[in-house]
Amino acid sequence: MCEPKPAPGARDSGPRRLKPAQLLFEPPEALGDPEHFFDLESIEDPRELLARSTELALAFRAAADRATEFQAVAAAQLADPRRFDRLPAAVIAERAEWSEDYAKKMVEFGRDLLRSSRTVE
Repeated sequence: MCEPKPAPGARDSGPRRLKPAQLLFEPPEALGDPEHFFDLESIEDPRELLARSTELALAFRAAADRATEFQAVAAAQLADPRRFDRLPAAVIAERAEWSEDYAKKMVEFGRDLLRSSRTVE
């Protein structure tokens, strides 16, 4: 498998040394409480609160980067000229709620990801 690349426009913060926190689903009763967020509101020690909230922020960034990579791969596959049902960038942009220019960049990014994964295999 290839090493994930940052999403287009993402800040390059260098290699991540911390393992992102595990994202756990909120219990259903917590979803109704707007003040409840991964039980952070119950942490009273500021050091512990900073550590846990930092772990969550890193985990969400990693998840967002990964999801963006999957979006790019899907966009590249949908725009593949070898597909009889390929979609133009404008249609991909509309479906993903992107601008057409961003869709074109994501298609290219996805093609790069697909190429690099083929060379590693």
